[in-house]
Amino acid sequence: MTVTEQIKQKALALGFDLVGITDASPVHGDEVNRLLGWLNAGHAGQMTWMHRNLGKRTNPAELLPGAKSVIVVGLGYRPPKQKTEDRGQKTASMGRVADFALYEDYHPFLKKMLRQLVDFIISATCPSLQFKICVDSSPLLERALAFRAGLGVIGQNRMLVNPRLGPQILLGEIVTNLELDPDKPMTESCPGCDSCIVACPTGALKPDGSFDATKCISYLTIEANTDIPADLAPKIGNHLFGCGECLLACPYQQKAPSCANKKFVFHPDRANLDLNEVLNLTEDEFHIRFAHSPILRSGLTHLQKTAKICLDNLSNS
Repeated sequence: MTVTEQIKQKALALGFDLVGITDASPVHGDEVNRLLGWLNAGHAGQMTWMHRNLGKRTNPAELLPGAKSVIVVGLGYRPPKQKTEDRGQKTASMGRVADFALYEDYHPFLKKMLRQLVDFIISATCPSLQFKICVDSSPLLERALAFRAGLGVIGQNRMLVNPRLGPQILLGEIVTNLELDPDKPMTESCPGCDSCIVACPTGALKPDGSFDATKCISYLTIEANTDIPADLAPKIGNHLFGCGECLLACPYQQKAPSCANKKFVFHPDRANLDLNEVLNLTEDEFHIRFAHSPILRSGLTHLQKTAKICLDNLSNS
């Protein structure tokens, strides 16, 4: 068994659902041009970090000098169906939480698994191995690399879509100076059914393939640190934290299996949160209630502002 095969086998044994390898060459020019056009159009909004480290973001060898390979892993996070089957119901005071936030914060979880994979690679190769562990907070075009490593295709919702796991996939990478056998991209393509575009409540996804994050509910409820614009507030419905409508509408999502990694702590009670309870939380209660949760990212003040909008929308529906 080659080192490449051993690494893949170990990654799956650790609990990843997907693993692929690509070389550390720069990302294709088309993807770079798409990124630059997106930034220049102002579609990144307040995500100013997207404008920084463009060289590292598009060239793994700038992130890690001497890099030769990028190991890309994926973890499917579709929740158990019975736990979220009532997600579409609008009750008097319940706010919806995006599926990824029903689990513990995936950043430290994936990094720990990737560190275990690195330890294995070092033991199987050499102690002087150079590497860089990346989860999406690192400046790397991970979806483009995941496509190149054969993990899936880029859908019209601009997310990585795997025919087996659908689009609900968390990604992680190991950039290394170890030369490995690269995989080939999938020949399968996005169905092009426009289901994700039609499902987007605010029109953030465009038929021409562009994406305006400043209109995205996930951006508005998580990333933005200003009030949600009055013209978009009614379109949020009862989405309290994140969205995911474009993911749930994908045809591949319908047959995707539930998350198989039992170590990834799941909190089904967070699928629908009582909006009045959210409004009455103190700062201490907020941090205790959502300890180790992605929900902490929004901050209590912003979460409560969103809760008020959700209550208004529910009362007017």
